[in-house]
Amino acid sequence: MARPYSLDLRKRVVSALKSGLTCRQVAQNFDVSVSSVVKWSQRERLTGSPAAAKMGGSRPYILESERDWLLSRIREKPDLTLHALLLELEDRGVKVCCDTLWRFLKREGISFKKNAVRDRTGST
Repeated sequence: MARPYSLDLRKRVVSALKSGLTCRQVAQNFDVSVSSVVKWSQRERLTGSPAAAKMGGSRPYILESERDWLLSRIREKPDLTLHALLLELEDRGVKVCCDTLWRFLKREGISFKKNAVRDRTGST
């Protein structure tokens, strides 16, 4: 992942801008993009510091609110296909892509392979 520019550089850019240079001149002098100069000066005005915002972090899982329903639905009907489950979710007002549902089920340890379905249904 890319790293943010140093706070020292950001402060020098903002002070050069305050001294009367244009954004383009400052960008050329410090070898940064014009959009960076504009964003840093805006951040300075809004927060009092041109420091970079926090990067990364964890995002909440989209299907976490539907976890209980999904797991109980698979227990009720273990031979449901992934696409049938997607349609049922859509009926509940939750629109996600197939990959999102697949990753959720994988995290829960649920597989849609034939042998796994046979094991879940008790068929031989």
